Amino acid sequence: MSTALDTPPPTGAAAPTEQAPGPTEQPSGPTGQSPAPTEQVPAPRGLLPVVLTATFMTALDTFVVNVAVPSVQADLGAGPAVVQWVMAGFGLAIAVGLVTAGRLGDRYGRRRVFALGLALFTLASAACGLAPTAAALVGGRVAQGLAAALMGPQVLAILRTAFSGPAQARAFARYGLTMGIGAVFGQLIGGLLIRADLRGWRSCFLINLPIGLAALAAVRRCLPESRAPQRPGLDPVGVLLVSVALTALVLPLIQGPGLHWPLWTVLCLATAAVLLAVFAVHQHRATTAQGTPLVDTRLFRSGAFRTGLLAQLAFWLGQASFFLVLALHLQLGRGLDALGSGLVFTAIGLGYLLTSNATHLVTARLGERRTITVGGLLMAVGLGLLALAAYDAGDASVWWLAPGLFVDGFGMGLVIAPVTTVSLAAVEPGLAGAAAGVVATVQQVGGAVGIALIGLVYYCAGDPAAAFGRSVTALAVLELVLVGLVGLLPRRT
Repeated sequence: MSTALDTPPPTGAAAPTEQAPGPTEQPSGPTGQSPAPTEQVPAPRGLLPVVLTATFMTALDTFVVNVAVPSVQADLGAGPAVVQWVMAGFGLAIAVGLVTAGRLGDRYGRRRVFALGLALFTLASAACGLAPTAAALVGGRVAQGLAAALMGPQVLAILRTAFSGPAQARAFARYGLTMGIGAVFGQLIGGLLIRADLRGWRSCFLINLPIGLAALAAVRRCLPESRAPQRPGLDPVGVLLVSVALTALVLPLIQGPGLHWPLWTVLCLATAAVLLAVFAVHQHRATTAQGTPLVDTRLFRSGAFRTGLLAQLAFWLGQASFFLVLALHLQLGRGLDALGSGLVFTAIGLGYLLTSNATHLVTARLGERRTITVGGLLMAVGLGLLALAAYDAGDASVWWLAPGLFVDGFGMGLVIAPVTTVSLAAVEPGLAGAAAGVVATVQQVGGAVGIALIGLVYYCAGDPAAAFGRSVTALAVLELVLVGLVGLLPRRT
């Protein structure tokens, strides 16, 4: 995929970046534009640790709740519906807020919006950890999700604008590593915290306080400010349409499987389709009229961006759903407790750690397309091994799952960072915030859709081993779809 953004500028020309020269914000001119830098300035040393701390906390809090559910039920007297909302409210709030959050960063400054999200996330974590009732815990989880939505697009946009070339590849590799560590080790960390019995399930949330406060103290020193050159408007009609549409889409996907798909879930999905179509028309008209759309439809003129989004969707359809069916298999099918289940997850983590931190080196040698292809094929092989182990389990040790888990994690480490990079590589820096919001939304919505679809496959099989086997077989097919989509991407120098 060769674009103007990938071609080094001629001698004396400005590099294609909108990063300010330092961690302090540059004054704006009469038109609201920041002065154009004359060269790419190295990112501050502490930038990656600060933004990746937010990424880790978001990934951790997505999965750590799984092991806290029994303790929450016993302590707060929460019923199944409330517990479901403790888990689902977080993801729903993130999905609804991401696109709008990307625009807020473009307009008001990505460092500023990131810092606001980090502060609110830390406060919401305290509210969750100190919640006196189940309803208060649900409210805290929704607030956490909205705060995470504020941070997510800013992280991607900051990495896109603060780094270039090999440094950008390394930054996205660290981003993928951090996401994977939070996701893979979330259940293990939660199990260890609960086993330590410091504050019971509350420690799963309160652990965010010292981490969040330390990161917040370093934001102004370590993060340069950046924003879109024209300071775009907020498009309130677009905000309303996309928020209602995504709520109507994600809510029934979260609630539907547990409620056996009542009529209201079908009506919500139909309404979401109509509202998303109206939103797309509204955004296109605003773009062609040179207005201030929430999502600039010029993004979708790039075939690389469109195909990259489809590859993102194929990948993330399988991630949250895989962790869900694996946890169900280990705890319901194999009878492990939360800590034992978390220990089995370390087999994925080991494979993931071996590749994710070196993905930028592999990508430099093979290119992004081939790296994702190799990773996707390895994941398909690993999932196939898991299916064989599930069907032939009998009374065999649960650790017979370890080879498949290791291979799957090994492949996963090769995919996460490059599949994000190819989605954003062809995007102009001025559209980085909007593009990051769209990419992050696809990740969240893909996770919700995947849980609904793979959940149907799992629950339709009566036998636990067959349910897990069929689920991972379907996930292996998804990885092959990912490989096929990546093959459609143009080559990039």
